[in-house]
Amino acid sequence: MDYNAAFQISASGMALEKMRLDVTAANIANMNTAAASAGQVYQPLRVQSRPVALSFSQQFGQLMALQGGGVEITGVEAQPVPARMVYEPGNVYADAKGFVAYPGVDHTAEMLALNNALRAYDANVAAMSAAKAMAARALDIGGRE
Repeated sequence: MDYNAAFQISASGMALEKMRLDVTAANIANMNTAAASAGQVYQPLRVQSRPVALSFSQQFGQLMALQGGGVEITGVEAQPVPARMVYEPGNVYADAKGFVAYPGVDHTAEMLALNNALRAYDANVAAMSAAKAMAARALDIGGRE
């Protein structure tokens, strides 16, 4: 069994989840940032990812033994969310009607995304630890002869 492939898969998953945590933290940090107009307001971000593309021979090889794989980050994209308009006539960013544009960040959705990313990161750590334990046990068994 190729333990390097198991480590690679878990490492790519951990990198993806760390990026999701960073993006979620940026969204939460900017949720109360006012802007002069709705067009200039911060747009919430989302991480885009996909499974690592494998050739046919690599996919066939995966059926026989664990080989590379994992996920790759394809980008971070702004979500087209409308601005949250709040009536604050004393704010320097208030328009003629007294409304200030704030990002349309949903705090509850961001906290759920944060929780999901943390759990997925923990699952990848557990998978990597299990692969490490199996590799160590295999070395231990092989050394007893």
